[in-house]
Amino acid sequence: MRPALLLALLLVAGCGPLVQVGAPAPPPAALLTLSATGPAAVPAGLAAADQGEGVTLLAATAPARLQAVRIPVMISDTEVQYMQGAVWAEPPARLFMRLVGETLIGAGVPVIDRRVTGKAAARVLGGDLVAFEVDARRRAMVVRVGFQATLSGPDGVRQRRFDREVAVGSVAPGEVSRALNAAANAVAADVAAWVRGAAPDA
Repeated sequence: MRPALLLALLLVAGCGPLVQVGAPAPPPAALLTLSATGPAAVPAGLAAADQGEGVTLLAATAPARLQAVRIPVMISDTEVQYMQGAVWAEPPARLFMRLVGETLIGAGVPVIDRRVTGKAAARVLGGDLVAFEVDARRRAMVVRVGFQATLSGPDGVRQRRFDREVAVGSVAPGEVSRALNAAANAVAADVAAWVRGAAPDA
């Protein structure tokens, strides 16, 4: 039996139906989120924010399968299922961009929130969260995080894609969420290094 088909059967048999008929399923015991693992941000008031070097973050877009608060499992190139018992506190794209912001600040890049300052920074970072899921299409399962970044500023528009994978041994919510957090932090660190390298005085 193909590994992807076996995983699909385990997801359905072990976790219940993907479409609930009748009474709704009980709420999850806990909601999942992302947490930064990089350097801590500079305490407020200890560093002046240079709007020329800073960035303003836009909300990331995402394909339909990533707009839910559940974790998708790719079982083939054209089939996706969702893990039961694993629910994000917010849509993944929102969680990821917040993590990017925390990582940028920790890397010394000012993040200018135009809702607070009334104006955007000279540079604007946005993009598309293209992967944030379990990939079970291969014999060894992995979680994958992919972000197509767009950085615009006075020197033009730059684009770059960032991808990271972390191996997982099962589709248990705890293991998968920890792996996704690790992969998301790795992508956020790559994005921060790219943004710093694209600074006006870099």
